[in-house]
Amino acid sequence: MMIAAVSAALLGSQLLVVPVSDRVPELKVEAMCKATTADDKANGIALPQSFADCMRDETTAQQQLNTVWGAAPSSLRNSCEVEATSGGSQSYVDLLTCIQMAEWVKSPSTATRLRGAGKDRNSK
Repeated sequence: MMIAAVSAALLGSQLLVVPVSDRVPELKVEAMCKATTADDKANGIALPQSFADCMRDETTAQQQLNTVWGAAPSSLRNSCEVEATSGGSQSYVDLLTCIQMAEWVKSPSTATRLRGAGKDRNSK
């Protein structure tokens, strides 16, 4: 009888659990930013990204994700989360980019036009 009560309590508590994909996942981006900064310096990059700049980019991406996450299909959120956390690296920038790219592919006419650094880029 005790086992049945515990099982019922566990079953009931599972109904209150919010799936991870319903909210922006909590990523540990500090390690990735430290590794990126170290790699840039080790490879002699002329303008290496600082840890502070990396963290700022990740925080900005996380804030942007808070506005688009709920509108993205759960299958897309799940696949992008896997991509953004694979290989032991975790990045909100990667997660946001994945979702944005999928949206652009789905409806390119409504996507923001990206313009390169051509000499006539501001004339259109």
